[in-house]
Amino acid sequence: MIATPDRTPLSREFFDRPVLDVAPDLLGRILVRTTSDGPIALRLTEVEAYDGSDDPGSHAYRGRTARNEVMFGPPGHVYVYFTYGMWFCMNLVCGPEDKASAVLLRAGEIIEGAELARTRRLSARNDKELAKGPARLATALGVDRSLDGTDACTPEDTPLRMLTGSPVRSDQVLNGPRTGVSGDGAVHPWRFWVADDATVSPYRAHVPRRRRS
Repeated sequence: MIATPDRTPLSREFFDRPVLDVAPDLLGRILVRTTSDGPIALRLTEVEAYDGSDDPGSHAYRGRTARNEVMFGPPGHVYVYFTYGMWFCMNLVCGPEDKASAVLLRAGEIIEGAELARTRRLSARNDKELAKGPARLATALGVDRSLDGTDACTPEDTPLRMLTGSPVRSDQVLNGPRTGVSGDGAVHPWRFWVADDATVSPYRAHVPRRRRS
């Protein structure tokens, strides 16, 4: 018998920990996105940790900017960035203020609101692909920069909320290199995912972008 996921909001204290503790512990947790079109609930199956000034792969490695300002704020807030001129990606801020660590939400299973997610992800061949990758996840949930700085720990019905869900057992959590990270940050095995889960995205090493002639 499968236990009913816990709908209690995750506390601020959950996120006020080292990012390498928070990241694998987010697997199995539930993210709820609420809009005027209705709610979508997603069970997290893949994440990546980014450790601020100690991590060459982090947006905050070289310090505070207008883009990454939210990463330096209170834990449990949402950091949304725009990439490749077309996609949004969503992170959850961890650790104490001014540390600037965050967890990138890479993939998940839509457990409620699949009908709405399908209208945003018309190219998905099946429901397992609706949020299979960080840009797809953000697209399926209707996440953009307007949600940057949103508090995901409040008990109120806010646009984005993190719920306790059903944490994944440690023996079902795998880890390896982060996808698409180059340079010194490529060596960190800080990508965490649920073993044998069909919603997890494929690993891809960094490939330098070629300039157009």
